[in-house]
Amino acid sequence: MTKLLITRQIDDAVLTNARARFETTVRTDPGGLSEAEAAKALTEYDAILPTLGDNFTAGAFEAAGAYLKCKVLGNFGVGYNHIDVAAARVAGVAVTNTPDVLTDATADIGWTLILATARRAGEGERMVRSGQWGGFGPKSLLGTQVTGKTLGIVGMGRIGQAVAKRGHYGFDMPVIFYNRSKKEAGLPARQVDTLAELMAEADFVVVTTPGGAETTKLIDAAAIAAMKPSGIFVNISRGEVVDEAALIDALERGAITGAGLDVYEKEPQVPERLRALDNCVLLPHLGSATVETRRAMGQLALDNIIAWADGQDLLTLVN
Repeated sequence: MTKLLITRQIDDAVLTNARARFETTVRTDPGGLSEAEAAKALTEYDAILPTLGDNFTAGAFEAAGAYLKCKVLGNFGVGYNHIDVAAARVAGVAVTNTPDVLTDATADIGWTLILATARRAGEGERMVRSGQWGGFGPKSLLGTQVTGKTLGIVGMGRIGQAVAKRGHYGFDMPVIFYNRSKKEAGLPARQVDTLAELMAEADFVVVTTPGGAETTKLIDAAAIAAMKPSGIFVNISRGEVVDEAALIDALERGAITGAGLDVYEKEPQVPERLRALDNCVLLPHLGSATVETRRAMGQLALDNIIAWADGQDLLTLVN
């Protein structure tokens, strides 16, 4: 019987479906696979359902070498920068992902961060919980109005478009966007030529690009410096897309008004300097964290593995 490894606990209904088809092993360790553990898994299982934090690096494929058994990585997540897809292809391992099913949930988290940061909701919630709220005050916790302000999207893919639509149609926001290639936004929006132009013009900057080598440190110190002092920065893409140290410096100096983050450079570690900031709203990678979305992600990842086992075309092949 085909041996399947699922590297994290996922939805029970999806696990039931997996066990009906495969000899299924589910890791109970909440941490990701190290490179050595990933290499070992590649030699022991026919198929693997991995996710963010599992280190399927070029070194893992090289270490598996001639003993490599796995033929498909059905990744749980749209992002797959934790998998060296080129090395997987050379090794004869197909890699799939789970696009589309998490678009709305992730866009919603983007808007949670926009509103929470603009209206200082994190500070206010902490004040109430600590018993330090003294009641209504005309100048207490004044935030930034969202309606009518300019929304800038970095990376106008599915998630970027979903964030933009919520802003344009729900909050009457003019939308500008920066994308590496020419893009039809699917709504009234203006594409700008450079990242610097977007960072300087937008009141709210939301990063929705994929992770990976091409976008690592895309938002660097110069990009952050181009923002308005009143600007608010939100990242729902991948932590390595942003120069975290440069962002912290800007927030500490008050060079920008605030930031909302759902992802970090070295998850799950979050720098103490970042945690100490009141002008930053921090979430624990909740982008796709709804029951419905995580179930759909797990099932799509499993459906790709089932398609492989049945000799059919994979649904969302990335390599």
